Amino acid sequence: MSIVDNKKAFFDYFIEDRYEAGLVLEGWEVKAIREGRVQIKEAYVVVRNGELFLFGAHVSALTTTSSFSHPEALRTRKLLLHKAEIDKLVGKVERSGYTLVPLNLHFKAGRVKCEVGLAKGKKQHDKRDTEKDRDAKREVEKAMKQHRR
Repeated sequence: MSIVDNKKAFFDYFIEDRYEAGLVLEGWEVKAIREGRVQIKEAYVVVRNGELFLFGAHVSALTTTSSFSHPEALRTRKLLLHKAEIDKLVGKVERSGYTLVPLNLHFKAGRVKCEVGLAKGKKQHDKRDTEKDRDAKREVEKAMKQHRR
């Protein structure tokens, strides 16, 4: 069950490969994510000391959170992957010019998971081509719908 999708990632990047990573979260963050108070549109993944971290994911605190805790909406969150997967991703990012982009947040067996995409950036003309293809597909579907009536 998807919580939030990063539609901008598919517009800005060619997604080559996908990985499912766990997230290190605090209790209030899980509750806020369950309520859908999360946004990953401008989030990105960074490699530091052989570990992956999610930057820029905005989790808004609930109004019912404790007055003793001081929640940070833009906190850096650690991503959990197997060591072999991390090594493979680090190699691609450092040598081949790939980027790691969060694609979506979803639940799996009651836990919040982040789908990370290994991506290559699109040029402006590639974005225009994507938009043109999407518009053409929409027109074909519209014509097919009209034809069925």
